[in-house]
Amino acid sequence: MAWIERLREIAAAEWQDISGAGVVAVAAFAVFCMYFGHTGERWVHVLDGANLAFHEAGHPIFGLLLGESITVYGGTLGQLVFPLVAAAAFWGRREACSFATAVVWLNENLWNIARYMADARARELPLVGGGEHDWTEILTRWGVLHLDTALAGWLRLAGWAGMLAVVGWLTWRWRSDQQWS
Repeated sequence: MAWIERLREIAAAEWQDISGAGVVAVAAFAVFCMYFGHTGERWVHVLDGANLAFHEAGHPIFGLLLGESITVYGGTLGQLVFPLVAAAAFWGRREACSFATAVVWLNENLWNIARYMADARARELPLVGGGEHDWTEILTRWGVLHLDTALAGWLRLAGWAGMLAVVGWLTWRWRSDQQWS
């Protein structure tokens, strides 16, 4: 169980110093995501383009690794894995601003997924390749298709809570560092 010991070592290590400029940059990125994620097309350009690529890549990757029945989940898993891996890497290196940026990205992804989920019955969003709607299939399998918009609302709320929490955490870390310097 050497990996558990390694996780304990990382968790006990001090975070690298945080600059005020770093906090402002992360907060500005979060505000940018909040604005574009909730206005107009509800699409954060560049970021959601990457998320879409990770989503589409996730279908065949998870399908090949875990079986055909998982393929439909692979898109959502694909777009969550990348920010989670980035967050874990920065957490391991104790880089607070980089970690917070990855968590902002993760939470912005939740809004994107919620938008797709809320469309499960309406099926109005354009789909890449015109294939099946992932969330129609997933929610039908689970027997909760009628809850698509409610579940999406909760997921959107989780994205907001996570976004605000990580910016709050980063601000708290920075202020704590300032008090002890």
